[in-house]
Amino acid sequence: MKKVALITGASAGLGVEFARQLSERGHALVLAARRKERLEELAKELGNARAVAIDLSKRDAATKLMADVAANGEQVEILVNNAGFGLIGRFAELDAKRERQMIDLNVATLTDLCRAVAPQMIARKSGGIINVASTAAFQPGPKMAVYFATKAFVLSLSEALHEELKPHGVHVTCLCPGPTRTEFGDVAGIKTLGQFDRLAMDAGPVVRAALEGLEANRAVVIPGAVNKAVAWSTRLASRSVVRKIAGSLKF
Repeated sequence: MKKVALITGASAGLGVEFARQLSERGHALVLAARRKERLEELAKELGNARAVAIDLSKRDAATKLMADVAANGEQVEILVNNAGFGLIGRFAELDAKRERQMIDLNVATLTDLCRAVAPQMIARKSGGIINVASTAAFQPGPKMAVYFATKAFVLSLSEALHEELKPHGVHVTCLCPGPTRTEFGDVAGIKTLGQFDRLAMDAGPVVRAALEGLEANRAVVIPGAVNKAVAWSTRLASRSVVRKIAGSLKF
């Protein structure tokens, strides 16, 4: 079977950069996201990629995607769980269906895809999984409560899988970027990152750090010195202080 790197959320932002850097490293790619035209344009640009237009927030999305991979004679060597989105606003006022979609995409589909590829990787004693979380995973986030909670789940799951799969030669890395120059803010409804604008990183270095971390089998990768300091400082302060600081941030 043909070994591929499967990238979700591959039509924009970090997903596009993951595709380009993995392509440069010689990997054949399967690019999955909703926006068909963008995917096909990227696949054409790279030359060693195949596009799969799919809404990954649907309950059966992972099953359909893995069936498509199998039907094309492909085997997932690297899984990049990058698809996800956030919403800003008060929990009781945001659209309930949209919040549930966020959970289904950020948590459920990501988990389903990990579960789908893990047994194959264990059997082969090789493979890698990158789950994209955020520095949001390290604290609660008033006004982005569900988003922060989904990323905390991703971090916890990834660290556990890292330990479980390590003896089988399978690498699992959780990428926790801070503010990054992508379309995330537009989708989330964030007009400005406020005091974080000047600290935002470009997608290239973030993805490079993730791929180097996966190769070294690092459980958690936090790109950027400031992001590292912010993330780990949350473990030194009390939970009450951390959530008040998070809730005071202006977007």
